Amino acid sequence: MRPTAARFALVSMTALALAACMSTAPVETPAAPEAPKPDRYAQLIDDLRILSADDMAGRGVGTPGGEMARDYLVGRMEALGIVAPAMGRLQPFESTLTRRDGTSVTYNGVNVLGLIPGTRATDRYIVITAHYDHEGIKNGEIYNGADDNASGVATMLEIAARLKAAPPEHSVLIVALDGEERGLLGARHFVEAPPFPLSAIALNINYDMTARAETDGKLWVTGTYQHPNLRPILEPIPANGAVALAFGKDTPEDKGEDNWVMASDHGAFHRAGVPFLYFGVNYHPDYHRPTDDFDKVTPSVFISATELAWAGFQALDRSLDR
Repeated sequence: MRPTAARFALVSMTALALAACMSTAPVETPAAPEAPKPDRYAQLIDDLRILSADDMAGRGVGTPGGEMARDYLVGRMEALGIVAPAMGRLQPFESTLTRRDGTSVTYNGVNVLGLIPGTRATDRYIVITAHYDHEGIKNGEIYNGADDNASGVATMLEIAARLKAAPPEHSVLIVALDGEERGLLGARHFVEAPPFPLSAIALNINYDMTARAETDGKLWVTGTYQHPNLRPILEPIPANGAVALAFGKDTPEDKGEDNWVMASDHGAFHRAGVPFLYFGVNYHPDYHRPTDDFDKVTPSVFISATELAWAGFQALDRSLDR
């Protein structure tokens, strides 16, 4: 998550035509949610634990650990009965980057895709993304990336399971992206070779770091400055437990690491002219450190953030393309 500006200097991207405009319908204020029941979330917690275990070896792009994580995601999608799009379950890519010293490095990654057909706007897609790669092993230490981004992937899988049980109004493409930590590589490839025209994408919703909201009690939503019509859809959503939605990190006044517009895979969609929203928690002491482990996650906080992500998706799905 949140690569430095130097990473973006390694690559250049060509913006595509703007996606079709979206309209919104009035949103009713939802009732306060019931308190989460932990036994309902065993799979959510298991997904987080398994993806951030030592045997995944930090899930580096192009590594055996990354392949192990990818196989797990394929198995989870197939167990849920989520079909592959016409282009297939896997979207491999190769990306060569130039380092500051003039040498080059090539990464081979694979995105994992699943399609859930909609019931109303069947030819309009909400693309849900979360990157499954992390830093791998550095200096002999495993960077397990529990929050970054096993958590976002687990949240995405939880939402996918609910959508499979009760189909959404829009068609939804679930995309586990690879190579985010090396410069949004999987996301860049996706927008360059999408399974359908970018103009058919109503919205990209990206989840990156959804577990450790205890830092400030917020699940941040970035992108409503760029797409102000989306904020009224989400503002009525009440807090869940100790976590509430917050809006920002996306204005010209937000500088450096406090501006998240290009901080994760949604940045590639934004540059390609696709509307986006990013859901993620604030920085914490274990960010991009080998201490970002499963045992640092408070399950109740992670569950509340995931419920907020779900409530946000439902509101957006109901309101877009009306």
